[in-house]
Amino acid sequence: MFLTIPTIMTWTRIVAIPLIVGVFYAPLDPATRNLIATVMFVIFAATDWLDGYLARKLNQTSSFGAFLDPVADKFLVCASLLVLVHLQRADVFVAMIIIGREIAISALREWMAQIGASRSVAVHMLGKVKTTVQMVAIPFLLYDGRLFEVIDTGVWGTWLIWIAAVLTVWSMVYYLRKALPEIRARVKK
Repeated sequence: MFLTIPTIMTWTRIVAIPLIVGVFYAPLDPATRNLIATVMFVIFAATDWLDGYLARKLNQTSSFGAFLDPVADKFLVCASLLVLVHLQRADVFVAMIIIGREIAISALREWMAQIGASRSVAVHMLGKVKTTVQMVAIPFLLYDGRLFEVIDTGVWGTWLIWIAAVLTVWSMVYYLRKALPEIRARVKK
Protein backbone atom coordinates (compact mmCIF):
# COMPACT_ATOMS: atom_id res chain seq x y z
CA MET A 1 0.00 0.00 0.00
CA PHE A 2 1.97 2.92 -1.33
CA LEU A 3 -0.50 5.76 -0.69
CA THR A 4 -2.39 5.04 2.49
CA ILE A 5 -2.97 7.72 5.12
CA PRO A 6 -0.25 6.28 7.41
CA THR A 7 2.25 6.02 4.55
CA ILE A 8 1.55 9.59 3.43
CA MET A 9 2.20 10.71 7.01
CA THR A 10 5.50 8.84 6.93
CA TRP A 11 6.42 10.57 3.65
CA THR A 12 5.80 13.94 5.36
CA ARG A 13 8.77 13.28 7.67
CA ILE A 14 11.01 12.97 4.63
CA VAL A 15 9.51 16.06 2.98
CA ALA A 16 9.99 17.94 6.27
CA ILE A 17 13.77 17.71 6.08
CA PRO A 18 14.40 20.45 3.49
CA LEU A 19 11.70 22.57 5.14
CA ILE A 20 13.38 22.42 8.55
CA VAL A 21 16.82 23.05 7.03
CA GLY A 22 15.40 25.88 4.89
CA VAL A 23 14.05 27.70 7.93
CA PHE A 24 17.62 28.46 9.00
CA TYR A 25 18.24 30.20 5.67
CA ALA A 26 15.06 32.29 5.83
CA PRO A 27 15.42 36.05 6.39
CA LEU A 28 14.05 35.88 9.92
CA ASP A 29 15.52 36.74 13.28
CA PRO A 30 17.28 33.79 14.97
CA ALA A 31 14.66 33.31 17.70
CA THR A 32 11.87 33.05 15.11
CA ARG A 33 13.87 30.59 13.00
CA ASN A 34 14.54 28.48 16.09
CA LEU A 35 10.88 28.48 17.09
CA ILE A 36 9.62 27.58 13.61
CA ALA A 37 12.17 24.76 13.19
CA THR A 38 11.32 23.41 16.65
CA VAL A 39 7.57 23.41 16.05
CA MET A 40 8.03 21.79 12.65
CA PHE A 41 10.29 19.08 14.10
CA VAL A 42 7.87 18.31 16.93
CA ILE A 43 4.88 18.10 14.57
CA PHE A 44 6.68 15.90 12.05
CA ALA A 45 8.23 13.71 14.76
CA ALA A 46 4.76 13.18 16.24
CA THR A 47 3.66 11.64 12.94
CA ASP A 48 5.94 8.70 13.80
CA TRP A 49 3.59 7.62 16.56
CA LEU A 50 0.45 8.68 14.70
CA ASP A 51 1.16 6.86 11.44
CA GLY A 52 1.76 3.58 13.30
CA TYR A 53 -1.42 4.04 15.32
CA LEU A 54 -3.48 4.81 12.20
CA ALA A 55 -1.97 1.92 10.25
CA ARG A 56 -3.15 -0.49 12.93
CA LYS A 57 -6.48 1.26 13.55
CA LEU A 58 -7.38 1.52 9.83
CA ASN A 59 -5.90 -1.88 9.04
CA GLN A 60 -3.51 -0.25 6.56
CA THR A 61 -0.28 -1.88 7.61
CA SER A 62 2.05 -2.83 4.79
CA SER A 63 5.56 -4.11 4.28
CA PHE A 64 6.36 -0.88 2.41
CA GLY A 65 5.15 1.19 5.37
CA ALA A 66 7.15 -0.98 7.77
CA PHE A 67 10.23 -0.32 5.62
CA LEU A 68 9.65 3.42 5.11
CA ASP A 69 8.80 4.32 8.72
CA PRO A 70 12.25 3.75 10.27
CA VAL A 71 13.94 5.21 7.17
CA ALA A 72 11.95 8.44 7.56
CA ASP A 73 12.83 8.59 11.28
CA LYS A 74 16.52 8.12 10.57
CA PHE A 75 16.51 10.76 7.80
CA LEU A 76 14.76 13.28 10.06
CA VAL A 77 17.08 12.65 13.01
CA CYS A 78 20.29 12.59 10.94
CA ALA A 79 19.41 15.74 8.99
CA SER A 80 18.50 17.56 12.22
CA LEU A 81 21.76 16.46 13.83
CA LEU A 82 23.73 17.80 10.86
CA VAL A 83 21.92 21.14 11.16
CA LEU A 84 22.69 21.22 14.89
CA VAL A 85 26.38 20.46 14.26
CA HIS A 86 26.46 23.22 11.64
CA LEU A 87 24.88 25.64 14.13
CA GLN A 88 27.42 24.47 16.75
CA ARG A 89 24.67 23.30 19.08
CA ALA A 90 25.65 19.62 18.99
CA ASP A 91 29.05 18.03 19.11
CA VAL A 92 30.21 16.38 15.89
CA PHE A 93 31.26 13.34 17.95
CA VAL A 94 27.66 12.85 19.13
CA ALA A 95 26.40 13.13 15.56
CA MET A 96 28.99 10.60 14.36
CA ILE A 97 27.96 8.13 17.09
CA ILE A 98 24.24 8.43 16.35
CA ILE A 99 24.51 8.47 12.55
CA GLY A 100 27.14 5.70 12.54
CA ARG A 101 24.96 3.49 14.71
CA GLU A 102 21.96 4.03 12.45
CA ILE A 103 23.97 2.99 9.40
CA ALA A 104 25.51 -0.03 11.16
CA ILE A 105 22.26 -1.34 12.63
CA SER A 106 20.36 -0.76 9.38
CA ALA A 107 23.00 -2.77 7.52
CA LEU A 108 22.91 -5.47 10.20
CA ARG A 109 19.12 -5.71 9.99
CA GLU A 110 19.24 -5.93 6.21
CA TRP A 111 21.83 -8.70 6.33
CA MET A 112 19.94 -10.58 9.06
CA ALA A 113 16.75 -10.35 6.97
CA GLN A 114 18.59 -11.78 3.95
CA ILE A 115 19.71 -14.80 5.95
CA GLY A 116 16.28 -15.26 7.54
CA ALA A 117 17.29 -14.21 11.05
CA SER A 118 15.60 -10.83 11.35
CA ARG A 119 13.93 -11.78 14.64
CA SER A 120 17.29 -11.70 16.38
CA VAL A 121 17.56 -7.94 15.71
CA ALA A 122 13.91 -7.00 16.10
CA VAL A 123 13.21 -3.61 17.66
CA HIS A 124 13.84 -3.67 21.41
CA MET A 125 12.65 -1.32 24.16
CA LEU A 126 16.20 0.05 24.50
CA GLY A 127 16.06 1.26 20.89
CA LYS A 128 12.69 2.89 21.57
CA VAL A 129 14.03 4.69 24.64
CA LYS A 130 17.04 5.88 22.62
CA THR A 131 14.73 7.24 19.93
CA THR A 132 12.52 8.98 22.50
CA VAL A 133 15.50 10.71 24.14
CA GLN A 134 16.73 11.83 20.71
CA MET A 135 13.28 13.15 19.80
CA VAL A 136 13.23 15.23 23.00
CA ALA A 137 16.85 16.43 22.77
CA ILE A 138 16.68 17.62 19.16
CA PRO A 139 13.83 20.14 19.58
CA PHE A 140 15.48 21.46 22.74
CA LEU A 141 18.65 22.08 20.75
CA LEU A 142 16.75 23.53 17.78
CA TYR A 143 14.95 25.97 20.09
CA ASP A 144 18.17 27.00 21.87
CA GLY A 145 16.64 29.47 24.29
CA ARG A 146 14.73 29.78 27.51
CA LEU A 147 11.45 27.90 27.57
CA PHE A 148 8.84 29.55 29.83
CA GLU A 149 11.71 31.81 30.92
CA VAL A 150 12.94 28.99 33.14
CA ILE A 151 14.25 26.00 31.17
CA ASP A 152 17.52 26.53 29.31
CA THR A 153 16.83 24.25 26.35
CA GLY A 154 20.43 24.44 25.15
CA VAL A 155 21.74 22.97 28.41
CA TRP A 156 18.97 20.36 28.67
CA GLY A 157 19.28 19.48 25.01
CA THR A 158 23.04 19.02 25.32
CA TRP A 159 22.63 16.68 28.29
CA LEU A 160 19.87 14.75 26.56
CA ILE A 161 21.75 14.35 23.27
CA TRP A 162 24.76 12.97 25.16
CA ILE A 163 22.44 10.58 27.02
CA ALA A 164 21.01 9.61 23.63
CA ALA A 165 24.56 8.95 22.38
CA VAL A 166 25.22 6.64 25.33
CA LEU A 167 21.90 4.85 24.74
CA THR A 168 22.82 4.66 21.05
CA VAL A 169 26.03 2.78 21.80
CA TRP A 170 24.28 0.61 24.38
CA SER A 171 21.51 -0.35 21.95
CA MET A 172 24.04 -1.06 19.20
CA VAL A 173 25.95 -3.41 21.51
CA TYR A 174 22.64 -5.07 22.45
CA TYR A 175 21.69 -5.68 18.79
CA LEU A 176 25.18 -6.90 17.89
CA ARG A 177 25.16 -9.34 20.82
CA LYS A 178 21.75 -10.64 19.74
CA ALA A 179 23.05 -11.16 16.19
CA LEU A 180 26.39 -12.64 17.23
CA PRO A 181 25.27 -16.31 17.24
CA GLU A 182 24.01 -15.95 13.65
CA ILE A 183 27.14 -14.08 12.62
CA ARG A 184 29.35 -16.80 14.12
CA ALA A 185 27.33 -19.52 12.40
CA ARG A 186 27.66 -17.77 9.01
CA VAL A 187 31.38 -17.11 9.38
CA LYS A 188 32.05 -20.80 10.08
CA LYS A 189 30.39 -21.85 6.80
